[in-house]
Formats: sequence, C-alpha cells, structure tokens
Amino acid sequence: MINDIYNKRIIELAGSIPRLGRLEAPDASATAHSKLCGSTVTVDLKMDGSVVTDFAHDVKACALGQASSSIMARNVVGSNASELRELRETVRKMLKENGAPPQGKWADIAVLEPVRDYKARHASTLLTFDAVVDAIGKIEARDGSDASTASATAAR
Repeated sequence: MINDIYNKRIIELAGSIPRLGRLEAPDASATAHSKLCGSTVTVDLKMDGSVVTDFAHDVKACALGQASSSIMARNVVGSNASELRELRETVRKMLKENGAPPQGKWADIAVLEPVRDYKARHASTLLTFDAVVDAIGKIEARDGSDASTASATAAR
C-alpha cells in the first residue's frame, strides 16, 4: 500500500527541512522538475574546488521530494563533487535497480527505499540529487575543468 512509503520518519524529514531559501551569490543554481507530479527543487551551491561550502534550496515538492531534500541539506556541505555524483547514482540504483541504500552520513536515505515499488514517485525523490549534480556541472563548466580532478591535482 502506498501509505507504507509515507512513514513517520519521512514525514518528520519533510516537516523539518534545513537550509530553505536561496543563497545571495551562489556559484551555480539548478532546478529539477518532475513533469509527472509537478514537484520542483531549485538548489544554490557554493564550492571551493570540489567541496561544497554552502547550500540553500527552494523546495516545492511532495513529502518524498521534501524528505530527500531534507537529507541532502543536512549532509551536503563538506561533501565533494565525486561523492555527490556517486550518491545520485546510488539512490537511482536503489530505486530503479533494487540496489542497496547509501551508507555513512547518507544512511537516512534508506527511509526512501520503499519508494522503489512506486515508479511514479521516483522522479520526485531524485529531484534534489539531480539538481545538485546539475549545479556542480555548471560550476565545472564555468571553471573549464572537472572540479574533482582540479582538487585532486591541487592536492598533489
């Protein structure tokens, strides 16, 4: 039953989304939209090399999109570009290919695992991940390099 995906923890996360709003001078912004349900998430990122230093978002989404956005906002600062790309792929596989949920600081995403049985809800759940990776790509394109490669090179 679809009510199984709207569990207490998802409702708690959706009701307490940190970092709402917009950054005054982001390095990049990106919007992801689900045509199926109409949910939209816009993210603003600031990065130093490949590391996220600030984040804000405007979330107009269902409880699932709000919950995933809440998890993102709690953990994104301090994360690097390659970690966030890998995270998006892990969540996509969790939903679409019966993959395992992420571990470590992203372990809360496991509460979204039951969404895999409701294909129509995948897009709204993935919005925040897609928008963050899109914003990272814009920063890298502007800087003319892959931020994760640039940081690795600078660290040598």
